[in-house]
Amino acid sequence: MQINLSNAVKFESRHNGPTEAEIAEMLEKIGASSVEELINQTVPKSIQLEKPMNLPAAKLESEFLKEFKVLAAKNKVFKSFIGLGYYDTLVPGVVLRNVLENPGWYTAYTPYQAEIAQGRLEALINFQTVVMELTGMELANASLLDEGTAAAEAMTMLYSVKPREKKNAQKFFVDEQVFPQTKAVLVTRAEPLGIELVFGSLDSLDLTDENLYGVLFQYPNAEGAVMDYSAIVASAKENHVSTAFAADLLALTLLTPPGEMGADVVVGSAQRFGVPMGYGGPHSAFFATKEAYKRQIPGRIIGVSIDRAGNKAYRMALQTREQHIKREKATSNICTAQVLLAVMSSFYAVYHGPKGLKNIALRTHGLAKLTGKALQLLGYEVSSQTYFDTLKVAIEAKTLNTIKSIAVDSEMNFRYDYDTVFMTFDEAKTLDDVAHIVDVFAKAQGIESPDLSSLAKDLTLDLPDSLMRKSEYLTHPVFNNYHSEHEMLRYIKRLEAKDLSLVHSMISLGSCTMKLNATAEMIPVTWPEFGQMHPFAPIDQTAGYQELFAHLRHWLNEITGFADTSLQPNSGAQGEFAGLMVIRQYHLSRGDAHRNIALIPTSAHGTNPASAVMAGMKVVLVKCDEKGNIDLVDLKEKAAAHANDLAALMVTYPSTHGVFEEAIQEICATIHQFGGQVYMDGANMNAQVGLTSPGRIGADVCHLNLHKTFCIPHGGGGPGMGPICVAAHLAPFLPGNPLVKTGGEDPVSSISAAPYGSASILPISYAYIAMMGGDGLTNATKMAILNANYIKERLKGNFEILYTGTKGRAAHEMIVDCRAFKEFGVEVEDIAKRLMDYGYHAPTVSFPVAGTLMIEPTESETKSELDKFCDALLSIREEIREIENGKADRENNVLKNAPHTATMVLTGEWDLPYSREKAVFPSENVKANKFWPSVRRIDSAYGDRNLICSCIPVEEYATSEEEIA
Repeated sequence: MQINLSNAVKFESRHNGPTEAEIAEMLEKIGASSVEELINQTVPKSIQLEKPMNLPAAKLESEFLKEFKVLAAKNKVFKSFIGLGYYDTLVPGVVLRNVLENPGWYTAYTPYQAEIAQGRLEALINFQTVVMELTGMELANASLLDEGTAAAEAMTMLYSVKPREKKNAQKFFVDEQVFPQTKAVLVTRAEPLGIELVFGSLDSLDLTDENLYGVLFQYPNAEGAVMDYSAIVASAKENHVSTAFAADLLALTLLTPPGEMGADVVVGSAQRFGVPMGYGGPHSAFFATKEAYKRQIPGRIIGVSIDRAGNKAYRMALQTREQHIKREKATSNICTAQVLLAVMSSFYAVYHGPKGLKNIALRTHGLAKLTGKALQLLGYEVSSQTYFDTLKVAIEAKTLNTIKSIAVDSEMNFRYDYDTVFMTFDEAKTLDDVAHIVDVFAKAQGIESPDLSSLAKDLTLDLPDSLMRKSEYLTHPVFNNYHSEHEMLRYIKRLEAKDLSLVHSMISLGSCTMKLNATAEMIPVTWPEFGQMHPFAPIDQTAGYQELFAHLRHWLNEITGFADTSLQPNSGAQGEFAGLMVIRQYHLSRGDAHRNIALIPTSAHGTNPASAVMAGMKVVLVKCDEKGNIDLVDLKEKAAAHANDLAALMVTYPSTHGVFEEAIQEICATIHQFGGQVYMDGANMNAQVGLTSPGRIGADVCHLNLHKTFCIPHGGGGPGMGPICVAAHLAPFLPGNPLVKTGGEDPVSSISAAPYGSASILPISYAYIAMMGGDGLTNATKMAILNANYIKERLKGNFEILYTGTKGRAAHEMIVDCRAFKEFGVEVEDIAKRLMDYGYHAPTVSFPVAGTLMIEPTESETKSELDKFCDALLSIREEIREIENGKADRENNVLKNAPHTATMVLTGEWDLPYSREKAVFPSENVKANKFWPSVRRIDSAYGDRNLICSCIPVEEYATSEEEIA
């Protein structure tokens, strides 16, 4: 036998599921002679790329990781005392290994199917409880993207709920001591909506101003000072002015919570609760408010409801899909969260408990206080009065440069003003760090450091009484029972076992692209060279990151056919908003401020119209024809009618209906003819890569969901990334940042708080592209289209496929019409719930067409897995026929009662008109590997009528157990 010394296994063969033999079998089933013939029948020839993508050759997994380690080493990880909302934290090992590095947690999808998501829903309820109790507020959501955008959501929500007395008020006051990156995001969000931002000192705040509707404070503020805002808040209330706080959760374990001062909204970041800085993200922001605003709060809320047996169960509350329900009337385009990171922060709080958190806060404060005492002994002016973790030290300019030089040599980063040094402490700092800091300042004076041991003996917490927290927090047993690693590990695993993820079976969600998140792509995420970098670290310490960004931008430019890329937007919705703001700035630069009309097809994602409104545009809807394509006649009529004011068209390609529209180039040309720009929603970009591109079809800007096409995990509903790629004429307007130079020559203000968004997960997409190479990426797109069309053919004759292309092919996804089954009492929801009994997560339900399932298999699923999924759907179709034929009762059948739990079939009398075996083992595949839903079908309406968004009281658990018994 000949030995091949270069016979290494390509990463592509690990990522793409079908083997050569399976490809041949699938092609025979769908009636195509080759993959190339199928692609030509699916993708219009006129838009196909004329040459392959110019990307580096694919690397082997081992080769990539070795080279990437060299790149990572170019980042210099200094001790960070920069602060400004980003802190070193000690991620508990039990959380790091069993959550962040565990595909059982990071490959799950958004918990829309609550019965198989009870684990992460419980973790999110814990997160909401932490936020509510530490802030002193009545209601909290399940996380937002970052502190800056959370503050912007507070500003816009308070604008939308202005009292009658402030009906015409437009002014929002921002304390000058709010973090600078937050102020930049506020500017971006305020301008298109006509909100007048006023930045100033609190001394200049005029609460009697009739045009003032809201105020934002930072608590503690950017200089570290802690103030009692009670009097200002009380005066604001008297003048019908709302108040919002950007607060620090760790500080709130010691400080009077904003809710007790009368705050209307409290926002912030939970990053220092066990999530690495990651050069800016991802982290879980929080948003807490009063119950009166429960229908206006942005983002997702997890609530408590009951299942069909009357047992308590968690689910996402109705209003969390606001932008899909209200569309162009929505006040927010938020459709995601930072679930994985919120879960980590909630477990951090569970692991440490109230006493542990308070000890961390006291120690953090103590280190700052000890340092302040020592610096005063050295003759420095520590101007901080009341503070938590941040010292403000006045320095002469000539001494400041000396200190900076010595600090850098000692691998420490402070924050500098022209005559001030700021230093912020956190749980990762030690007495040794204090000694090193004091040595730096002593060397700058040419004197000896004082003895710290004697200074450390007399440290006390001596905050003013009005600022000292007196209320209890985190008293629920969940925060007091799992402080040993054994118990914590078991708790994490109990929750993990309740959730279905990609470790169990394929998740065929259309438009959501649940791709493989390969282990080799995930490994670098937790390397300290990426995780422990502060987003505002000196640029010369971030060479590894800068090289990564440069390569990734270049690759994404090549893939999209565009000229430049911004990596800043940290979600798909943020990418939409960023793209539209760039288009807006382009029109403004040309003197076309009047161009404010956005044409949007009726089939678009709900975030599209919401994003357009946020960007100051007016939405005009464009019809779709009976085949699901944009109605060209209607488009041309509306483009012509709004020619003078046309700003943009928002289009998804392939369409939201899963079809490559033949007229896409004509559509783009029509918009350009009337002076508009074409924004392409990148939700379906995974069907384009290597075959066509946004630039090729004629678009001007697109966003990319890196958590879809480029393999960043969904994490149970977040994190995500939504970079935007633009044509050359839009590149000057790419978004900037106030602290780190990013963006174009005439940038729009910040879209996200950090300059590069959630930078620490960009290595995942970098790794995917590097290991796949241009050919591998192209083949992945082809396999996605092959797999989708194979499913279509297998379901043919049993389910109607709603839309296909002119040659009868689907793109990478398809819409299965289930509306005909309503005649027999079967709703699409019944099919979704019954799929759980077969061990599968439902496809996308009722989007973009009510009563349908949108199925997308991705390229990573093998024919074997596709067949098992199709067999499940075909078996369910037979169960529907039993109802049609009268063999099964219309109301009491396996579909209506699905899902079936272990408790249901193992206890009590079985009084259903079908067997236990049919209920829970409907196929041989299921017998071999059963996933058990942990609750029965949940009553969401009950939960919305009785909104409970914090941990269930212990008494309720006891009641549930009695009922089960």
